[in-house]
Amino acid sequence: MNKIGRKNIGFLSFGHWTPSPQSATQSAEDALLQSIDLAVEAERLGIDGAYYRVHHFARQLASPFPLLAAIGAKTKNIEIGTAVIDMRYENPHYMAEDAGAADLIAGGRLQLGISRGSPEQVIDGWRYFGHRPAEGEDDAAMGRRHGEEFLELLRGKGFAKPNPRPMFPNPPGLLRLEPYAEGLRDRIWWGAASNATAVWAAKLGMNLQTSTLKFDETGEPLHIQQAAQIRAFREAWKEAGHTRTPRVSVSRSIFALVDDQDRAYFGRGGKEEDQIGYLHEKTRAIFGRGYAAEPDVLIEQLKKDEAIAAADTLLLTVPNQLGVAYNAHVLEAILTTVAPALGWR
Repeated sequence: MNKIGRKNIGFLSFGHWTPSPQSATQSAEDALLQSIDLAVEAERLGIDGAYYRVHHFARQLASPFPLLAAIGAKTKNIEIGTAVIDMRYENPHYMAEDAGAADLIAGGRLQLGISRGSPEQVIDGWRYFGHRPAEGEDDAAMGRRHGEEFLELLRGKGFAKPNPRPMFPNPPGLLRLEPYAEGLRDRIWWGAASNATAVWAAKLGMNLQTSTLKFDETGEPLHIQQAAQIRAFREAWKEAGHTRTPRVSVSRSIFALVDDQDRAYFGRGGKEEDQIGYLHEKTRAIFGRGYAAEPDVLIEQLKKDEAIAAADTLLLTVPNQLGVAYNAHVLEAILTTVAPALGWR
């Protein structure tokens, strides 16, 4: 059994909404405002991070920076992040400006997870945003290129030749994008679905996010494959000679069944084993199991999760359409009935 140490614990919301009588999140407005409210509640409870998934062409959260900035203005301490932004859709220059502004509003609390993206609602949706792979690239390589450009811009180095007759006075030398957020470059994470991209991210000095889905590279359970991925990431980080300690997050669906409502929602079982599927015709993937049990049972199950043991940050996926109050209850139950026994608190 692995020793599981103290964790940064955050929540991860996809921000689903649907105009259904069964949903507490009826509209995009509901999804956005409830996302802010849940971050405020999570901070009050002692949760360390509020993270959001970004999907386009879907009834979910999309453009992240207005939301992150609003949460930054309404909270004081909680980390505010994404898991993940699909870089195939992003203009790195405009994104650097948006991210800098949101980080300054939040007082340096942004933790931005970016990636090449996942299967989408439409075919090649990034084309509608004006992006095309360069010659010899596929869309995944384009996403990684956008990520590298974004990282370089966050260094804050001047690169643009100033106009000799500017509207406003310029500082000397080449100009950088503004506003510049000091330290944000070290708070960028890459969502890696394979060992190879985890190693690539380490070489570039990004933190690592690994979720409930990964390419099935060995046939082993997800948590074993992720633990190996984390080891490969840290080894590559060390070989690259970076001086700071990298961060690693793992996402899980975990529900402590502490009352009848919990048991009604999640006590029926059905997802106790990993599942195998295909992201594309030839890309076999493993989808992680969920955890839902009485706290004493849950504690014993989680002790065996090697990826959670290896990570410093745990992101709890939340069923946002069940409402802010219920999701706050879910988070509080983990903090009070599970985390202390595992040494996470």
